[in-house]
Amino acid sequence: MNSRRNFIKNLGLATAGVVLMPPLEGFAAKKKWFDISLAEWSLHRTLHKGDLKNIDFPEFTAKNFGIYGVEYVNSFFKDKAKDMTYLKDLNNRAKDNGVKNVLIMVDGEGDLGHADAQKRAQAVENHYKWVDAASFLGCTSIRVNAAGSGSREEVAKRAVESLSTLSNYSKKAKINVIVENHGGISSHGDWLADVLKSVNNKYCGSLPDFGNFYEYDRYQGVTDLMPYAKGVSAKAHDFDKNGNEVNIDYAKMMRIVKDAGYKGFVGIEYEGGTLSEIEGIKATKALLERFQ
Repeated sequence: MNSRRNFIKNLGLATAGVVLMPPLEGFAAKKKWFDISLAEWSLHRTLHKGDLKNIDFPEFTAKNFGIYGVEYVNSFFKDKAKDMTYLKDLNNRAKDNGVKNVLIMVDGEGDLGHADAQKRAQAVENHYKWVDAASFLGCTSIRVNAAGSGSREEVAKRAVESLSTLSNYSKKAKINVIVENHGGISSHGDWLADVLKSVNNKYCGSLPDFGNFYEYDRYQGVTDLMPYAKGVSAKAHDFDKNGNEVNIDYAKMMRIVKDAGYKGFVGIEYEGGTLSEIEGIKATKALLERFQ
């Protein structure tokens, strides 16, 4: 009887020990609802100085920040869109470091809302090579701008035409054409949402940027664009002593993103001057990690 009592006592202690032991690392980890990527523009000063080259961006991102998704900017390898040797090397470097090529941000290829029909058509054609490059790199998207001069209605009509043509081309490679609120009329969330609704192509969507609203409420703008979002750009400039972005309520912003049912990459785009680029990226990453 005593031996049985001791056995039960010991079993209870053993069970208690199991309960009190901390869980194995990652055993019951909560699944993150978004992944973090890094927009190359966050390092534009370092790149412009020549201290970092585009070809090294994936490895630099993985080793310095523990971030495994990258968003390229075409201006840092503008002459390489059709250079298969270069693109193959870039792809291999990303794969060697476990990095996912997420998208290419395309600038300087002409206005998709240009008033001149010939220049507008040329702008569309200029983007084709970046669709092809994105496909080769295994990206999901290219980011474009809906720029142009004229009335809201005029620019909208031209942008719809250009985006429709471009996304019809990109769908063959299953590459999304995503439009950022990037100044001018495109920074009015309602206008851009109406344009995307009119395009009505599953390969044409938005890249809501938290910071690029100037005459329009930023929270309303992101709300407008989230139904079309195929990426999210987490802009940051300055932080307070608690690590919060001083101009953007990230808790409110990330709630808008989550409530929209978004699951994908949220790209860090640090543009501040108080912290160094490296420290600013780390601060933005730490802020985003609170909401994963």
